[in-house]
Amino acid sequence: MLPSPFDFYHQALVCLPSDFPLPEDEDFDRAVEDTVAETARSAGGRTLVLFTSHRQLRDVHTALKHRVDLDELLILGQGIDGQRRQLLKSFQETDRTLLLGTSTFWEGIDVPGDRLSCVIVVRLPFAVPTEPVFAARAEQLRDSFGQLALPQAALRLKQGFGRLIRTSTDRGAVVILDHRILGRDYGRAFLEVLPPASRFVGPASEIPDQVATWLG
Repeated sequence: MLPSPFDFYHQALVCLPSDFPLPEDEDFDRAVEDTVAETARSAGGRTLVLFTSHRQLRDVHTALKHRVDLDELLILGQGIDGQRRQLLKSFQETDRTLLLGTSTFWEGIDVPGDRLSCVIVVRLPFAVPTEPVFAARAEQLRDSFGQLALPQAALRLKQGFGRLIRTSTDRGAVVILDHRILGRDYGRAFLEVLPPASRFVGPASEIPDQVATWLG
């Protein structure tokens, strides 16, 4: 095990809203829309939003496109405005861009510098229980949640966080909107896999200002 070359405490801020609706609440999507819009505007675009649901990505994308307060941002959605390679190229070459992505954007993309300054995680990335490979593995385990679902999701979250800090001079913020990371016992497993970054826990309404201040 080699030490990290990054000074996460000074390079990265993790924001955890303390008053966000749970993912199953009917007002969750609207809260996601508002927080994404205000945070991306505060960051001047330069924001990647990671979804676990194509349906939710499409719904939030449509809502954001209708907001007049985001007219100065280019809003791109995976599967709507193009696929991964095309969208990533546009994101890297265009100022003030807000990119909404799902599965393939959680890992394997590299955008060093200030082109990517904010990553927003909409939901903790648990696998779909009915997905055939996951279901087959789960059948072999005594505790499929603790032995498979939770470790896989924690690793996925760590990969999502890893999109942000790519060099020793990068600086940025990660916002995790899923309140289960604070409100459920298993949330500790997610917090423990995150790098030792600075942290803000507080009202969702304060997150845009926290991000703007952090980015300077």
